[in-house]
Amino acid sequence: MSDHITRYDKMPIPPIAAHTEYFEAGAIRIGVEYRVLSDELVAAIRATLQGASGADSGRLENLDDSGVSLHVFGRNGDECLEYLRFDCFREEPHYHYVSWSQTSNEVLQIDPVADGDPLAWALERIRARLPQMLRRAGALEIAQRVDPVLIEAVLPRVAEAAYRARYRAETAA
Repeated sequence: MSDHITRYDKMPIPPIAAHTEYFEAGAIRIGVEYRVLSDELVAAIRATLQGASGADSGRLENLDDSGVSLHVFGRNGDECLEYLRFDCFREEPHYHYVSWSQTSNEVLQIDPVADGDPLAWALERIRARLPQMLRRAGALEIAQRVDPVLIEAVLPRVAEAAYRARYRAETAA
């Protein structure tokens, strides 16, 4: 495995549904959430975090970051699972490949110097690379059902919600 990937044997902290705005695009559901990660949040949900076998428990302490998260869910029948997450945080922007078959997630950093604004970068990845990224996350069937026309149609609303959430948080700070 490459040095730029951190693999955790726990699923990522789930989105808070009440703080997330959802957008439907066929087999895909995109959630926009402004997240504030703190030790208090993790303490409140620690029991619900899923783990797999392995020694690495993930970084669940000394958290202090915030920003817009884009959650990409795949719909398979009645089941809707998160396979990709883009955490466009102020301090440590990164993204996740979430593997439900392996009960794990891999985290890759976003370099704001090379990649520019993490939120703009993430929106472009969803627009241009979603099937490939879903395959990388192990969601092969869902990747085959991605409808680029539906993704293109929903992305302006997703972007508007994401930039609005970021603007509100920055204004409040």
